[in-house]
Amino acid sequence: MAAPASSSLAAMIPPPHAPAFLAAHGWAGAAILPLAGDASFRRYFRIVDGARTAVLMDAPPEQEDLTPFLAIAAHLGTLGLSAPKTHALDREGGLLLLEDFGDRLVGPLLRGDATGEAPIYRDAITLLARLAEQPVPGDLPAYDLPVMRREIGLFPEWYAPALGLDIDLAGWTRAWDAVLSRVASPEKPVLVLRDYHVDNIILLDREGLQRLGLLDFQDALAGHRAYDLVSLLQDARRDVSPALEAAMLEAYAAEARIADVDAFRAEYEILGAQRNTKILGIFTRLWKRDGKRGYLAFQPRVWAYLERNLAHPALAPVADWFAANLPPAMRAAAWTETTS
Repeated sequence: MAAPASSSLAAMIPPPHAPAFLAAHGWAGAAILPLAGDASFRRYFRIVDGARTAVLMDAPPEQEDLTPFLAIAAHLGTLGLSAPKTHALDREGGLLLLEDFGDRLVGPLLRGDATGEAPIYRDAITLLARLAEQPVPGDLPAYDLPVMRREIGLFPEWYAPALGLDIDLAGWTRAWDAVLSRVASPEKPVLVLRDYHVDNIILLDREGLQRLGLLDFQDALAGHRAYDLVSLLQDARRDVSPALEAAMLEAYAAEARIADVDAFRAEYEILGAQRNTKILGIFTRLWKRDGKRGYLAFQPRVWAYLERNLAHPALAPVADWFAANLPPAMRAAAWTETTS
């Protein structure tokens, strides 16, 4: 259900209370094999007992809350979409035993053979169009301006200091507020999964849209329908060609019956700039605070997406800020294996 196991020794050692939890729910003596961690504090293990398997999520309760994952998984299930079912839960211990979706993670599959990428992306686009037609859970928090401000704030908080930059923070706020007001708190919000990309989608032996197994949706909010498109089509971990991006945006606009395609594209680019700026901050924090240096390798790709976003006229105030505060030499080219 996840990517290949992390090389970190700590990520490979199951929590000490896991065997008792598993035994209490009918998995006594099962093997506990490491799967992937992620950018959060969550870790994953495959549980193997003969022919049957499951996935154990270890989410330390002092750092992670299982409630959103459980709620969104249940909601997606009611919509006929494939989210892993829960077999057992230890909320106090931060353990969740889940349905095992297997190993056909789309990202690695496409890295091995990208010839079939268009049909997979097409289904992923259709899923988003269908999801946007459904009511949003009433208690889902809004992906509003304060949230977006906080997220992009990770860039001046982490990226700029990492390069010793003295930047115009007041100008930063003015520039972003001038564009984010257009996409924050839309009139008809949709369920935004927020990390919807090929490394969080698994191919299942099921029919229709149910063949796309969904992972990592616990941070879902009610927001703009273009956000998950950006997450999918401007993927930090995988190059998505401008041609594929354009074709999928055209397909989505047709399926979702977007009335003003030019306005929608402007909003897509604004959200792209917001997301990619946030990611640059997050990846720098993962490097500087958490010692996860591997995220540096993604920075040039994210910058390339951001440069494309900033070229759109709707981003003019933000593009002007970057031009004044972050010259090209301090962008993607600054992130190398020798960066301290």
